[in-house]
Amino acid sequence: MTSMTYGQAGVDIAAGDALVEAIKPLARATSRAGVLGGLGGFGALFDLKAAGFVDPILVSTTDGVGTKLKIAIETGIHDFVGIDLVAMCVNDLIVQGAAPLFFLDYFATAKLDVTQAARVIAGIAKGCELAGCALVGGETAEMPGMYAKGDYDLAGFSVGAAERGALLPANVAPGDAILALPSAGVHSNGFSLVRSVVAATTLGWNNPAPFAAGETLASALLAPTRIYVQPVLALHKAGLLKGAAHITGGGLPGNLPRALPPTCGAMLNGPWPMPPVFAWLARAGGIPVAEMLKVFNCGVGMALIVRNAQTAMALLRDAGEAPFVLGQVTATPGITIAGEALLFG
Repeated sequence: MTSMTYGQAGVDIAAGDALVEAIKPLARATSRAGVLGGLGGFGALFDLKAAGFVDPILVSTTDGVGTKLKIAIETGIHDFVGIDLVAMCVNDLIVQGAAPLFFLDYFATAKLDVTQAARVIAGIAKGCELAGCALVGGETAEMPGMYAKGDYDLAGFSVGAAERGALLPANVAPGDAILALPSAGVHSNGFSLVRSVVAATTLGWNNPAPFAAGETLASALLAPTRIYVQPVLALHKAGLLKGAAHITGGGLPGNLPRALPPTCGAMLNGPWPMPPVFAWLARAGGIPVAEMLKVFNCGVGMALIVRNAQTAMALLRDAGEAPFVLGQVTATPGITIAGEALLFG
């Protein structure tokens, strides 16, 4: 009988070990108060007391990047999807009033390309740096036969904490102002539709983007999901934040109600500032307004329900944001958008 090895079956243990060594400096650069030890153990340790919490509630999230990865794989632009991965998790923590503490990733591929994987994980480390959380570990899996050559998938897992009395939403009521923090573009949702729209045009990924001067279509669409941790937590710490919604798949109609009491709704005032990619998608794909709103963030990366809107706006501007008034909470359930027909030009 012919002798067989794991390497002959398509799995390179040495490549996995090389990747761990390559990313150790990246992980060390994200360390924060509370982290115990480093990469290499069977699990990661975190000391909540050392992180400054007195009576904490843990909040955990998990997410991926979706088919946006297909554009990264097809173009070889792997530097930003790691930021997306972190953003999709940590932005879901902060809307509940939690500060991100640590992050873990799962990288699965057919055949491990150490250079490719290191670029992806460098993006994850950059996202953790922006979010103020530590990259404490992860898992890399080679699975020949499960993925096509060159393909990979990502999953992220983040844990945050909030003091027991600081969880959100809290005390949201009719009349509260709703502010918006702008998105950078499509972020990480709806890319199956985005890719279908592009496939229906004559454009290639390296062609100039019709909606972004000086950029290729790929680079413009791969603009990473914004990480809103610092401004949102600053607003919460100042006692101005009552609730928040990270606008992902489902758009404003699907996500804003998650920050509202069941007896409340919202009146939103359109049109609002919006990156030009959305008008292009609507036009190039013949996508109805209702579908655009259901699939994409449409320019609103984060919706914030606040007390004292003027003070909140000033604080957010001081934090480098460009907030705008999106609408207000109403006593009638449901999301109503005035000027909806004008949103995409």
